[in-house]
Amino acid sequence: MSRAGKFWMVAALLGVVGMAFRVSWNALKDIAAAIGADPLAAGLYPLVVDGLMALALVAALILTGPDRRFALRVLGAFTAASLVLNYVHGLVPALHGGGRVRLADWAPAHYALVLLASCLPVGSIFFGSDLVAKVLHHRPEPAEIDQPSANRSGSELLESADPKRIEPLFELADSAPTAEPIPAPVEVVPVRPVRAVAAVSSRPRRSTGSVPQSARTKVPTRTPAELLAEARIATADWPEAELTAERIRTAVRTSSVNARGLRDTLKAERTATPTEPPTVADEDEDGAAGEESAA
Repeated sequence: MSRAGKFWMVAALLGVVGMAFRVSWNALKDIAAAIGADPLAAGLYPLVVDGLMALALVAALILTGPDRRFALRVLGAFTAASLVLNYVHGLVPALHGGGRVRLADWAPAHYALVLLASCLPVGSIFFGSDLVAKVLHHRPEPAEIDQPSANRSGSELLESADPKRIEPLFELADSAPTAEPIPAPVEVVPVRPVRAVAAVSSRPRRSTGSVPQSARTKVPTRTPAELLAEARIATADWPEAELTAERIRTAVRTSSVNARGLRDTLKAERTATPTEPPTVADEDEDGAAGEESAA
Protein backbone atom coordinates (compact mmCIF):
# COMPACT_ATOMS: atom_id res chain seq x y z
CA MET A 1 0.00 0.00 0.00
CA SER A 2 1.25 3.47 -0.82
CA ARG A 3 2.06 6.07 1.82
CA ALA A 4 -0.98 8.14 0.91
CA GLY A 5 -3.26 5.11 1.25
CA LYS A 6 -1.86 4.33 4.70
CA PHE A 7 -2.33 7.96 5.77
CA TRP A 8 -6.01 8.04 4.78
CA MET A 9 -6.62 4.65 6.40
CA VAL A 10 -5.17 5.84 9.73
CA ALA A 11 -7.09 9.08 9.48
CA ALA A 12 -10.36 7.21 8.93
CA LEU A 13 -9.61 4.93 11.88
CA LEU A 14 -8.99 7.92 14.15
CA GLY A 15 -12.25 9.47 13.02
CA VAL A 16 -14.23 6.31 13.82
CA VAL A 17 -12.53 5.96 17.21
CA GLY A 18 -13.25 9.61 18.01
CA MET A 19 -16.94 9.26 17.20
CA ALA A 20 -17.21 6.03 19.22
CA PHE A 21 -15.50 7.73 22.15
CA ARG A 22 -18.03 10.59 21.94
CA VAL A 23 -20.96 8.15 22.08
CA SER A 24 -19.47 6.22 24.96
CA TRP A 25 -18.49 9.47 26.73
CA ASN A 26 -22.14 10.49 27.18
CA ALA A 27 -23.12 7.16 28.74
CA LEU A 28 -20.12 6.95 31.07
CA LYS A 29 -20.60 10.57 32.15
CA ASP A 30 -24.18 9.86 33.20
CA ILE A 31 -23.08 6.70 35.07
CA ALA A 32 -20.44 8.66 36.96
CA ALA A 33 -23.05 11.30 37.92
CA ALA A 34 -25.42 8.53 39.05
CA ILE A 35 -22.88 7.11 41.54
CA GLY A 36 -22.23 10.54 43.08
CA ALA A 37 -19.43 12.17 41.03
CA ASP A 38 -19.38 15.95 40.67
CA PRO A 39 -19.72 17.55 37.17
CA LEU A 40 -15.94 17.80 36.65
CA ALA A 41 -15.28 14.22 37.76
CA ALA A 42 -18.19 12.98 35.66
CA GLY A 43 -16.76 14.72 32.60
CA LEU A 44 -13.33 13.11 33.15
CA TYR A 45 -14.72 9.65 33.93
CA PRO A 46 -14.97 8.52 30.25
CA LEU A 47 -11.29 9.34 29.77
CA VAL A 48 -10.43 7.02 32.66
CA VAL A 49 -12.17 4.01 31.10
CA ASP A 50 -11.89 4.47 27.35
CA GLY A 51 -8.52 6.21 27.62
CA LEU A 52 -7.00 3.18 29.35
CA MET A 53 -8.43 0.97 26.59
CA ALA A 54 -6.46 2.98 24.01
CA LEU A 55 -3.33 2.82 26.18
CA ALA A 56 -3.62 -0.97 26.57
CA LEU A 57 -4.03 -1.35 22.81
CA VAL A 58 -0.83 0.60 22.12
CA ALA A 59 1.04 -1.39 24.79
CA ALA A 60 -0.11 -4.68 23.23
CA LEU A 61 1.38 -3.56 19.90
CA ILE A 62 4.76 -2.78 21.51
CA LEU A 63 5.21 -5.50 24.12
CA THR A 64 5.95 -9.16 23.47
CA GLY A 65 5.53 -12.42 25.33
CA PRO A 66 3.78 -12.42 28.74
CA ASP A 67 3.69 -8.60 28.87
CA ARG A 68 1.72 -8.49 25.63
CA ARG A 69 -0.78 -11.02 26.99
CA PHE A 70 -1.17 -8.91 30.13
CA ALA A 71 -1.91 -5.81 28.03
CA LEU A 72 -4.52 -7.74 26.04
CA ARG A 73 -6.21 -8.89 29.27
CA VAL A 74 -6.39 -5.31 30.54
CA LEU A 75 -7.81 -4.20 27.19
CA GLY A 76 -10.46 -6.95 27.28
CA ALA A 77 -11.45 -6.25 30.92
CA PHE A 78 -11.94 -2.50 30.45
CA THR A 79 -13.74 -3.07 27.14
CA ALA A 80 -16.19 -5.41 28.87
CA ALA A 81 -16.69 -2.95 31.73
CA SER A 82 -17.39 -0.08 29.32
CA LEU A 83 -19.81 -2.28 27.41
CA VAL A 84 -21.71 -3.17 30.61
CA LEU A 85 -21.98 0.46 31.70
CA ASN A 86 -23.18 1.57 28.26
CA TYR A 87 -25.76 -1.25 28.36
CA VAL A 88 -27.05 -0.13 31.77
CA HIS A 89 -27.26 3.47 30.51
CA GLY A 90 -29.49 2.29 27.72
CA LEU A 91 -31.78 0.28 30.06
CA VAL A 92 -32.30 3.02 32.67
CA PRO A 93 -33.93 6.15 31.09
CA ALA A 94 -33.64 8.03 34.38
CA LEU A 95 -29.82 8.20 33.89
CA HIS A 96 -30.18 10.46 30.83
CA GLY A 97 -31.22 13.45 32.93
CA GLY A 98 -28.16 13.29 35.17
CA GLY A 99 -28.06 13.29 38.95
CA ARG A 100 -27.92 10.48 41.47
CA VAL A 101 -30.06 7.56 40.27
CA ARG A 102 -30.24 3.80 41.08
CA LEU A 103 -28.57 1.72 38.38
CA ALA A 104 -30.92 -1.29 38.86
CA ASP A 105 -34.16 -2.06 40.72
CA TRP A 106 -32.70 -5.26 42.18
CA ALA A 107 -30.44 -4.32 45.06
CA PRO A 108 -27.60 -6.89 44.43
CA ALA A 109 -27.40 -5.82 40.79
CA HIS A 110 -27.35 -2.14 41.81
CA TYR A 111 -24.54 -2.75 44.31
CA ALA A 112 -22.53 -4.76 41.77
CA LEU A 113 -22.85 -2.03 39.14
CA VAL A 114 -21.87 0.69 41.61
CA LEU A 115 -18.84 -1.39 42.68
CA LEU A 116 -17.83 -1.86 39.06
CA ALA A 117 -18.15 1.83 38.20
CA SER A 118 -16.29 2.86 41.35
CA CYS A 119 -13.41 0.40 40.81
CA LEU A 120 -12.65 1.44 37.25
CA PRO A 121 -10.76 4.67 38.16
CA VAL A 122 -8.59 2.81 40.70
CA GLY A 123 -7.98 0.00 38.23
CA SER A 124 -7.09 2.54 35.57
CA ILE A 125 -4.41 4.03 37.83
CA PHE A 126 -2.92 0.62 38.72
CA PHE A 127 -3.03 -1.06 35.32
CA GLY A 128 -2.12 2.10 33.43
CA SER A 129 1.01 2.63 35.54
CA ASP A 130 1.99 -1.02 35.13
CA LEU A 131 1.61 -0.89 31.34
CA VAL A 132 3.63 2.32 31.06
CA ALA A 133 6.43 0.79 33.17
CA LYS A 134 6.46 -2.34 31.02
CA VAL A 135 6.67 -0.29 27.82
CA LEU A 136 9.50 1.88 29.17
CA HIS A 137 11.52 -1.15 30.30
CA HIS A 138 10.79 -3.20 27.22
CA ARG A 139 13.87 -4.34 25.27
CA PRO A 140 13.40 -5.43 21.67
CA GLU A 141 14.32 -8.96 20.67
CA PRO A 142 17.55 -9.56 18.66
CA ALA A 143 15.46 -10.32 15.58
CA GLU A 144 13.78 -6.92 15.89
CA ILE A 145 17.18 -5.24 16.21
CA ASP A 146 18.66 -6.90 13.13
CA GLN A 147 15.58 -6.39 10.95
CA PRO A 148 16.24 -2.72 9.96
CA SER A 149 19.72 -3.66 8.68
CA ALA A 150 18.10 -5.42 5.71
CA ASN A 151 17.06 -2.05 4.26
CA ARG A 152 20.43 -0.38 4.77
CA SER A 153 22.97 0.15 2.00
CA GLY A 154 26.21 -1.78 1.75
CA SER A 155 28.38 1.22 2.73
CA GLU A 156 26.39 1.72 5.94
CA LEU A 157 26.71 -1.95 6.83
CA LEU A 158 30.49 -1.87 6.32
CA GLU A 159 30.85 1.19 8.51
CA SER A 160 28.82 -0.32 11.31
CA ALA A 161 30.81 -3.56 11.16
CA ASP A 162 33.73 -1.99 13.06
CA PRO A 163 33.82 -3.81 16.44
CA LYS A 164 35.34 -0.78 18.16
CA ARG A 165 32.35 1.41 17.25
CA ILE A 166 29.56 -1.05 18.00
CA GLU A 167 28.07 -0.77 21.47
CA PRO A 168 25.98 -3.53 23.02
CA LEU A 169 22.29 -2.80 22.70
CA PHE A 170 21.21 -5.14 25.45
CA GLU A 171 22.76 -7.35 28.08
CA LEU A 172 22.10 -11.03 28.30
CA ALA A 173 20.72 -12.18 31.60
CA ASP A 174 22.86 -14.61 33.53
CA SER A 175 21.63 -18.09 33.02
CA ALA A 176 20.22 -19.73 36.12
CA PRO A 177 22.42 -22.49 37.52
CA THR A 178 21.13 -25.88 36.62
CA ALA A 179 21.25 -28.77 39.02
CA GLU A 180 23.65 -31.50 38.07
CA PRO A 181 21.94 -34.80 37.26
CA ILE A 182 22.39 -37.55 39.83
CA PRO A 183 24.17 -40.48 38.16
CA ALA A 184 22.40 -43.79 38.29
CA PRO A 185 24.09 -46.57 40.31
CA VAL A 186 26.29 -48.71 38.12
CA GLU A 187 26.58 -52.41 38.81
CA VAL A 188 30.23 -53.44 38.95
CA VAL A 189 30.87 -56.78 37.25
CA PRO A 190 34.20 -58.49 38.09
CA VAL A 191 36.34 -58.88 35.00
CA ARG A 192 38.62 -61.88 34.66
CA PRO A 193 42.17 -60.97 33.72
CA VAL A 194 42.99 -61.84 30.14
CA ARG A 195 46.51 -62.87 29.28
CA ALA A 196 47.93 -60.93 26.40
CA VAL A 197 48.74 -63.07 23.37
CA ALA A 198 50.88 -61.81 20.55
CA ALA A 199 49.06 -61.61 17.27
CA VAL A 200 50.25 -63.98 14.58
CA SER A 201 50.54 -62.49 11.13
CA SER A 202 50.92 -64.58 7.98
CA ARG A 203 52.59 -61.76 6.09
CA PRO A 204 56.33 -61.25 6.52
CA ARG A 205 57.41 -58.09 8.18
CA ARG A 206 58.87 -55.46 5.93
CA SER A 207 62.18 -53.97 6.86
CA THR A 208 61.92 -50.37 7.86
CA GLY A 209 65.62 -49.59 7.45
CA SER A 210 69.15 -50.94 7.40
CA VAL A 211 70.15 -53.13 10.34
CA PRO A 212 73.23 -51.85 12.17
CA GLN A 213 76.35 -53.95 12.00
CA SER A 214 76.30 -54.64 15.75
CA ALA A 215 72.78 -56.14 15.51
CA ARG A 216 73.50 -58.49 12.63
CA THR A 217 73.96 -62.23 13.19
CA LYS A 218 77.60 -63.24 12.87
CA VAL A 219 78.08 -65.98 10.24
CA PRO A 220 81.15 -68.18 10.87
CA THR A 221 83.73 -67.93 8.10
CA ARG A 222 84.68 -71.29 6.50
CA THR A 223 88.03 -72.08 4.92
CA PRO A 224 88.28 -73.30 1.31
CA ALA A 225 89.14 -76.79 2.61
CA GLU A 226 85.99 -76.88 4.75
CA LEU A 227 83.86 -75.66 1.82
CA LEU A 228 85.35 -78.35 -0.44
CA ALA A 229 84.71 -81.05 2.16
CA GLU A 230 81.09 -79.98 2.56
CA ALA A 231 80.68 -79.83 -1.24
CA ARG A 232 82.06 -83.35 -1.63
CA ILE A 233 79.64 -84.71 0.96
CA ALA A 234 76.65 -82.87 -0.53
CA THR A 235 77.39 -83.85 -4.17
CA ALA A 236 78.54 -87.40 -3.57
CA ASP A 237 75.46 -88.96 -5.17
CA TRP A 238 74.88 -86.24 -7.81
CA PRO A 239 75.32 -87.10 -11.49
CA GLU A 240 77.82 -84.99 -13.37
CA ALA A 241 75.04 -83.29 -15.36
CA GLU A 242 73.57 -81.80 -12.16
CA LEU A 243 76.94 -80.56 -10.91
CA THR A 244 76.28 -76.85 -11.49
CA ALA A 245 77.48 -73.77 -9.65
CA GLU A 246 73.95 -72.64 -8.72
CA ARG A 247 73.00 -75.93 -7.18
CA ILE A 248 76.29 -76.15 -5.30
CA ARG A 249 75.79 -72.59 -4.01
CA THR A 250 72.32 -73.48 -2.71
CA ALA A 251 73.46 -76.71 -1.09
CA VAL A 252 76.59 -75.34 0.57
CA ARG A 253 75.22 -71.79 1.15
CA THR A 254 78.12 -69.88 -0.22
CA SER A 255 78.76 -67.16 -2.76
CA SER A 256 78.60 -67.57 -6.52
CA VAL A 257 82.38 -67.15 -6.87
CA ASN A 258 83.08 -69.90 -4.36
CA ALA A 259 80.40 -72.10 -5.95
CA ARG A 260 82.07 -71.84 -9.38
CA GLY A 261 85.46 -72.72 -7.88
CA LEU A 262 83.96 -75.73 -6.09
CA ARG A 263 82.23 -76.84 -9.29
CA ASP A 264 85.51 -76.77 -11.25
CA THR A 265 87.37 -78.62 -8.50
CA LEU A 266 84.75 -81.33 -8.18
CA LYS A 267 84.59 -81.86 -11.95
CA ALA A 268 88.36 -82.04 -12.15
CA GLU A 269 88.41 -84.67 -9.41
CA ARG A 270 85.78 -86.74 -11.23
CA THR A 271 87.48 -86.57 -14.65
CA ALA A 272 90.96 -87.42 -13.32
CA THR A 273 91.96 -91.23 -13.60
CA PRO A 274 92.58 -92.59 -10.13
CA THR A 275 95.81 -94.73 -9.59
CA GLU A 276 94.91 -98.38 -8.78
CA PRO A 277 96.78 -99.86 -5.76
CA PRO A 278 98.85 -103.09 -6.39
CA THR A 279 97.12 -106.34 -5.64
CA VAL A 280 98.51 -109.29 -3.52
CA ALA A 281 99.19 -111.54 -6.57
CA ASP A 282 101.38 -108.91 -8.13
CA GLU A 283 103.39 -108.57 -4.94
CA ASP A 284 103.97 -112.38 -4.85
CA GLU A 285 105.13 -112.43 -8.46
CA ASP A 286 107.51 -109.52 -7.82
CA GLY A 287 108.91 -111.33 -4.79
CA ALA A 288 109.47 -114.60 -6.63
CA ALA A 289 111.19 -112.82 -9.45
CA GLY A 290 113.50 -111.16 -7.06
CA GLU A 291 114.47 -114.38 -5.37
CA GLU A 292 115.29 -116.07 -8.70
CA SER A 293 117.50 -113.22 -9.74
CA ALA A 294 119.32 -113.45 -6.45
CA ALA A 295 119.99 -117.18 -6.87
